[in-house]
Amino acid sequence: MLEGKFEEASLLKKVVESIKDSVQLCNFVCSEHGITVQAVDDSRVLLVSLLIGNEVFSDYRCDRNITLGVDLKSFAKIIRCGGNDDYLTLIAEDSPDSVTLVFEDKNSDRISEYSLKLMEIDNEFLKIDDMDYDSVIKMPSIDFQKICRDLSTLSESLQILITKDSIKFMAEGETGNGSVILKPRTDIDKPEQSITVKLNNAVNSTFGLKYIADIVKGTSLSNQIVIKISNRTPALFEYKLQSGYLRFYLAPKFEDE
Repeated sequence: MLEGKFEEASLLKKVVESIKDSVQLCNFVCSEHGITVQAVDDSRVLLVSLLIGNEVFSDYRCDRNITLGVDLKSFAKIIRCGGNDDYLTLIAEDSPDSVTLVFEDKNSDRISEYSLKLMEIDNEFLKIDDMDYDSVIKMPSIDFQKICRDLSTLSESLQILITKDSIKFMAEGETGNGSVILKPRTDIDKPEQSITVKLNNAVNSTFGLKYIADIVKGTSLSNQIVIKISNRTPALFEYKLQSGYLRFYLAPKFEDE
């Protein structure tokens, strides 16, 4: 049996809102260690990888591995029924055909219970090996979100150039060009505002902004985003959770595309 209680429903709300436009059908794989999700978008350009470690929950038990096949659009509608500050408990039997969501209002005796029918989803779980990237950036997630949204008004592509001295984001379109340059900096009083660059090799990669627009929906999950890029290989965009992460692996665009 699975029973996991969140202190606040807002965390799972943010997670679902962050990934539901990238992938619609996915398996929530539940084990004693927590909940994992791995899914690829229809174009097979973007891979989503999620880990919600058991330490996130105030109470958690999972007696055996359970897979919950979920339509995220439907899941999102149910989760919106609860308040952000409500306790949220996920409950499922060992061989479930549905998952139960129980919302408890901390300020009253109101308890709301919803049931979502599960689906059989054929999804191969990929083993993603750790790799050494040419560059690793750590920066405020809200700054990255704004840069991408601003440059998306000019182009469908985002070019990222990284040297030891700067990070340059560029967009070039029919109506004009735009660029934003950031310099590494350390903010001792507000570490979340710091920008760091670890560089093994200079990077010049281009990505589709329609996929980046989905990635930045994870901004509400973390003050900072970690971006790992190597030339001509998929980049990793990561939001760290209290225990776990939300990662997006995005293939770059090439000149012949």
